[in-house]
Amino acid sequence: MPMRILPTVLVLLCACTAVSAENDVAASWAALRAGGTVAVLRHTNADNGPATPPAVIRADDCSTQRNLTDRGRAEARQLGDQFRTERIPVAKVLTSDWCHAHQTATLLGLAAPEVASSFGAFMDQERIREMTEQARDLVAGWSDPGTLVVVTHQTNVLALLGIKPDEGEIVVIKPEPADSAKLRVLGRIPLQR
Repeated sequence: MPMRILPTVLVLLCACTAVSAENDVAASWAALRAGGTVAVLRHTNADNGPATPPAVIRADDCSTQRNLTDRGRAEARQLGDQFRTERIPVAKVLTSDWCHAHQTATLLGLAAPEVASSFGAFMDQERIREMTEQARDLVAGWSDPGTLVVVTHQTNVLALLGIKPDEGEIVVIKPEPADSAKLRVLGRIPLQR
């Protein structure tokens, strides 16, 4: 290929990729709007935890854990606004019991979040499989005509779906109740910055 044609080809490829990504995001929002779906959301931006780590991290004490940054709080509110703008029929919000996930779920302002420990951070490595199976059962069993929003952690999404989402990213799933081992990923919605 002549060198003068290469820049034009690269520009066209980049433009096609951008249009494809926009279409995927639009299709993902449309799937959530149709209901009967699950939005698995990785919490928004969080700090690295206390300056002096405590001897014991306690689920009931946010001072011993990571918390949302100012940016993370703004991102969570922005995501909630996007759900409202897109008219997503949120029926229920489940969240990890860890502070930065619960803070994200609360700031979305979509519904009062309910703690589901199966979406908690994997602190006990021996329970990863059990927690993932419980999470899969919850997601696969979703049969409400509305949308279920789950706020969790990157490691949980990776174990559940094999996807490593960015902070604030949504993975859209269509439950397959007939086969709880199958969760069909319809798309992904990155956080708009």
